Amino acid sequence: MSLAIRKVDSSNYKEILELRVAKGQESFIETTKECLKEASEDSRWEPVGIYDGDVPIGFAMYGLFLQEGKRGRVWLDRFLISGDYQRRGYGEASIKLLLHHLYKKYEYDVIYLSVYDTNKGAIALYQKLGFYFNGELDINQEKVMVINYKNRS
Repeated sequence: MSLAIRKVDSSNYKEILELRVAKGQESFIETTKECLKEASEDSRWEPVGIYDGDVPIGFAMYGLFLQEGKRGRVWLDRFLISGDYQRRGYGEASIKLLLHHLYKKYEYDVIYLSVYDTNKGAIALYQKLGFYFNGELDINQEKVMVINYKNRS
């Protein structure tokens, strides 16, 4: 496994659009097309492809929202591993890579995400990596989870 994060641009846009979650997971996250449209309308979002070598296996979208909290919040708002690549360890490895990337990029210790409480697989993964529920709900009524990157165990 040789994972890398690549910005979505004209060179990989079409292959990112082809990424799909597994059947039954469609209600947990927007399509990559919807995410890329949202990112084109709000410059705070940064969409990225997750690659194993030259093969796109996943997608994420993150951003810094300065109007939230005292100093702002870094959100890992979208994350998916394409259905064809699930159950191979990519989810855990990709989240670890993304957390490291976000910490280096923004230099914020705390990173936020949100998840539907019915997405038990994602919740288990996030908790395994040190995320915990902070008691908040986002605007879509998803439960907010946080991790303190520097103080994780």
